[in-house]
Amino acid sequence: MSARTGSVEDAPASGVGRVVVWSPDYLSYRWSPQHPMNPTRLELTMDLAQGLGLVEGVEVLRPDPASDAELLRIHTPAYIEAVKQAGSEADGDLPPEIAARHGLGTEDNPVFQRMHEASAILAGGTLAAARQIASGHARRAVSVGGGMHHAMADWASGFCVYNDVAIAISWLLDNGFDRVAYIDIDAHHGDGVQHAFFGDPRVLTVSIHQHPATLWPNTGWSSEIGAGAAEGTAINLPVLPGTVDSLWLRGFHAVVPAAIAAFRPQIVISQCGADNHREDPLADLALTVDGQRAAYLAMRDLADRYAEGRWLAVGGGGYGLVRVVPRSWTHLIASVLDREIDLVTATPEAWRKKAHAIAPSVDPPATMGEGADTSFMRWDGPGGTPETGVASMDRALTRIDAAVIATRRATFPLLGLDPEDPRD
Repeated sequence: MSARTGSVEDAPASGVGRVVVWSPDYLSYRWSPQHPMNPTRLELTMDLAQGLGLVEGVEVLRPDPASDAELLRIHTPAYIEAVKQAGSEADGDLPPEIAARHGLGTEDNPVFQRMHEASAILAGGTLAAARQIASGHARRAVSVGGGMHHAMADWASGFCVYNDVAIAISWLLDNGFDRVAYIDIDAHHGDGVQHAFFGDPRVLTVSIHQHPATLWPNTGWSSEIGAGAAEGTAINLPVLPGTVDSLWLRGFHAVVPAAIAAFRPQIVISQCGADNHREDPLADLALTVDGQRAAYLAMRDLADRYAEGRWLAVGGGGYGLVRVVPRSWTHLIASVLDREIDLVTATPEAWRKKAHAIAPSVDPPATMGEGADTSFMRWDGPGGTPETGVASMDRALTRIDAAVIATRRATFPLLGLDPEDPRD
């Protein structure tokens, strides 16, 4: 494994490289000992990737923290100052009125020391990945520490302080890109990124998430389509609790590929929150690690097909710290590197021992997959819902198809597509 700093000087012209962006400083993003977003998930991910030899011989880029000027692309000066003050050892807690104004000091977003520094390094990681691709040094880059998609311009939200993806998209728009596609598969709606670009026709945001009537942040309805000249560039596919691999993948393939093809992006950015897994304690979807891997490969294929291979992948949510996130994001890293890991591969014994030592009450997974069937029936237009003969599955198919047609009817005509035609 080779390492380098944030410079992109002397980049090769071929642009065929793959880069992993990682810093041990990512582990400083720790809200509190009891908080569900525990950096153990990142530590175990990188340990698993290294234990499997996945990053052997791979360029690992250690990023610099995002500067204030870079954060100001999305966030307000008052908010950045509040974050700095909140995390300052000298200043202590923020005045209550300032904390409340900026979403700090809540149960979701408690104040912790050096909050600004810990958050800025995550944003710096996603920016470094974007720069690697924009410079031509790499076609693909991954930073599992990124994906803080809920943060708004002047307040923290949903465990997110600085919106690294929105900052990176803003930078790309100022550095040669005018069509950026963002795909968010976190169980929670990608509200912060959508909000940042809701009126910008240069950015397509696609979010597949648990239905907003059943999960925070209670946004991401199919009727949220963008504003003004950007109508049709916000696409939301809300799916019901209990959605399994085959149904989720049916919905994904009924909406996302056609939208990406119509938009013709120059780069695809994927937020790969792992909280859509069936064991996640904070959401109610039912994907497996196998299904998550299938989603990563599908997004990689879209980048290869429509964006000349330019793909930037980040992490996001995911609170199955031992059994889910490490395997899921190791598969994500493998997808970026073109080093796919067979799902029957055993997890390294040394990794299982470390995982057990960290969480003695959790049984570490023995293999990299769960033996799931990720095949699915493709959407075939309104009225084409198949019947399996299993009443519960037939009801679930009807519901996912209802979500698909609602989303397609809301946005596809604005993209020049026929919402009723499965060929589009």
